[in-house]
Amino acid sequence: MTTLLVIAKEPVPGRVKTRLTPPFTPDEAASLAAAALADTLRAVAAAPAARRILVLDGAPGPWLPPGFDVVPQCAGGLDERLADAFARCAGPALLIGMDTPQVTPELLGVDFADCDAYFGPAEDGGFWALGLAEPDPGLLRGVPMSTPVTGAVQRERLAAAGLRVRELPRLRDVDTAADAHAVAALAPHGRFAARLARCTAGTAR
Repeated sequence: MTTLLVIAKEPVPGRVKTRLTPPFTPDEAASLAAAALADTLRAVAAAPAARRILVLDGAPGPWLPPGFDVVPQCAGGLDERLADAFARCAGPALLIGMDTPQVTPELLGVDFADCDAYFGPAEDGGFWALGLAEPDPGLLRGVPMSTPVTGAVQRERLAAAGLRVRELPRLRDVDTAADAHAVAALAPHGRFAARLARCTAGTAR
């Protein structure tokens, strides 16, 4: 069975979701990040997995459900931190971030019986999920992160390694206020949508 990894940053005001400010305050942006993380972890908790690991920059908070092993992120760029997360796994693993609170347990129920990798593209040109039947940190090191070509470069790395890749649905990351509203509309009953409604009501006053 697959290990599910979530790489995340503790939702501290001023350190997370800075592109949401404005229109939101740093405190509101952090509360939105916490809600997104809570929704993500809830989906992971409900998906079948051999192990669930939160690879965290910071300290756990009340948003963390039971059943997760929490390990610190290593130093270095995002490519190094993702590579290190996979290095902690001995068998099939699927890694996601904290920016897609619309993710569902069904999307995370991957089966490597007829493929070597899963790739979940993001609308901004990155990727929201990466799964490897045989985790190889070298597949991530050196990939330029947070650029419009990040996903294309990572996808090409998988192809160049001769891996059979299955595509997951394209999802939208929450980076801007427009993203937040679009994603909340896709998952209107989640914590993220509820928190966004409260923050939006606050900015309207």
